[in-house]
Amino acid sequence: MPHKLIRGKALVSGEASGEALVSSEPLSFWGGYESRNGEIIDRRHPLNGQVASGRILVIPYTRGSSTTTAVLLESIKKGTAPAAIITRKVDSFLCLASIVADEMYGKPIPIVATEGEDFASFETGQQLEVRRDGAIYRTSCSRRTKSGLSVPGSSDRN
Repeated sequence: MPHKLIRGKALVSGEASGEALVSSEPLSFWGGYESRNGEIIDRRHPLNGQVASGRILVIPYTRGSSTTTAVLLESIKKGTAPAAIITRKVDSFLCLASIVADEMYGKPIPIVATEGEDFASFETGQQLEVRRDGAIYRTSCSRRTKSGLSVPGSSDRN
């Protein structure tokens, strides 16, 4: 049962639920995201080695150029994309990938923007539910440690 509402702005509407994977650092999908399996492969990124496939990826914005669109689009096609992406601002490269994925494959992923304290409140391991209108419900407050163990109510700001 959802218990914490965050009002986001649906940049590309859709519904998704899953475990949050959170970073305060922007991510370059070109050379930073492996579309074959959804792993973050940028060695300098705090989420290096984590798999975002099927999870709710929470990043402030993307780094780099329009190649982000190509990499995310390919991962959507392969089924290795995040279930949804939450950002701190409008990210046209992420939105374009999701819109094109909808047109080409009928498989958009929700892209939602949040601000300030709302964005900062997300923690890796929380179970999130994204609604079509951009509402985000936090359904649990546990996180997963690097060893894979869940730790209820703890904070991890990867």
